[in-house]
Amino acid sequence: MKKSQPPNKTPQPGTAFLAYSGYDLRFMFPVLFLVGIGMVMVYSASSAIAVQKIGNGTYFLKRQAVFAVLGIAALVLCRHFPIRFFRFLTYPLLILSFFFLVLIQVSDSGYSAGGAVRWLRFGSFSFQPSEFSRFVLVEYLAYSMSRKLDRLEDFYIGFLPHVMVLGIFIILIMLQPDFGSAVILGAITWIMMFVGGVRVKYLLSSLMMGIPIVLLFLVSADYRIQRVIAFWDPWKHASDLGYQTIHSLMAFGTGGLWGAGVGKGYQKLFYLPEPHTDFIFSVIGEELGFAGVLLIIGLYVLIILKGIKVAMDAKEPFESFFALGLTAAMGLQVCVNMGVALALLPTKGLTLPFLSYGGTSLVLNMASIGFLMNIGAKTAKNEQLPIVSEQ
Repeated sequence: MKKSQPPNKTPQPGTAFLAYSGYDLRFMFPVLFLVGIGMVMVYSASSAIAVQKIGNGTYFLKRQAVFAVLGIAALVLCRHFPIRFFRFLTYPLLILSFFFLVLIQVSDSGYSAGGAVRWLRFGSFSFQPSEFSRFVLVEYLAYSMSRKLDRLEDFYIGFLPHVMVLGIFIILIMLQPDFGSAVILGAITWIMMFVGGVRVKYLLSSLMMGIPIVLLFLVSADYRIQRVIAFWDPWKHASDLGYQTIHSLMAFGTGGLWGAGVGKGYQKLFYLPEPHTDFIFSVIGEELGFAGVLLIIGLYVLIILKGIKVAMDAKEPFESFFALGLTAAMGLQVCVNMGVALALLPTKGLTLPFLSYGGTSLVLNMASIGFLMNIGAKTAKNEQLPIVSEQ
C-alpha cells in the first residue's frame, strides 16, 4: 500500500491566482470598471439636477463614492465569509426581510418617491427593502432546494413551499407598489426551480395561472394602463404618457457611434426624468454612443458568463444554487433596465447594477459578486488539492 504522487497538472490561466488570492480578475475587472464608469456618468447625469435642488453639483457624486467604498467593503467581507455558516442565516434573514417590508407600510420610516413607498429611512440613512428581499429570496431558495435535492419533483416539497414564500414577498412588495421587483422575484424563483429539477408541469401551470393575475393587476390602476399605452405607441403620446420613452430614445439617437462626449449630453438637462438612476443607460448612449453601449453590454456579459460558470463548477448544491440565483437576479435586472431604456419594455423603476445612483443596489450587487468569488475560489482551491490514491 503506497501513496501515489500528485498528478503533474498545469493550472489553467488565472486558476492559480483564483485559488490562492481569492480575487478573480475575471470578476474584479468588469465590476470595478463598471463602478468607475458609473461614478463618472452619475456625476454627468446628476450635476444639473443637484445644483437646482441642493445647490451642490457634486452631491450625488460624493454619495455614490461613499456607496462604492461600502460596496467594496461588502465585496471583501462576502468573499471571506464562510459559506458553510452563511446558510444557517437563512431563516433569520428571511424574517428580517419580511419585517422590513412590513415596516415600510406601518411606520413613519417609510417614505415615497415617484408615488410609491419603497424606501425606509432612519435619520440620514435609507435603503430599499425590495433590493434586500431579492438577495434573501435567492439565499432561501438555494438553502431549501439544496436540502430537498432528491425530492424536488414532489409538489408539496419541491414546489409549493417555495411558491408560498414567493407569494408572501410579492404581496408585501405589491403594497408599495413595485410591480417590476415582483416580476423579477417571480422570474428568479421560476429559473431556480426549473434548473433544480422541479416538474415542468408545475412551473408551466403556475405561469399560466399567473398571467391572468398579472393582466388583472395591470388594468386595476390608471397609471399602469397609461404605461402600457405609452409602451405600444410612445410617439403618439410624446408630450405626456410617452415622454420618458421618447427622450430616452432621443438620447440614444443623438449619441451616434462615438457619442457626444462625457458631460455634453442634452437629455439629462431636465428633459429625461431620473437620468442618474433609472435612465442612466440612456445618458450613456448619448454621451458614449454605440461604442460605449457595446462596452457596457460586453462587461455585463463577462460577469454573467463567469457567474454561470461558477454555478456550474460548484461542488455543493447550496453553492451552485446560490451562485445561479445571484447571477440570474443580476442578469434579469440588467435586461429589464436596458429594455425600458430602449423602449423594449414598459417603464419600470429598476436601477442598472453598478452604474445607477443608489446605495442599496450597489452594495448588494457588490456583495453578490463577493459571494460568487467566494464560491469560485473554494471550487478552484479544491481542484488544486493533490489527489491521493491507494494501491
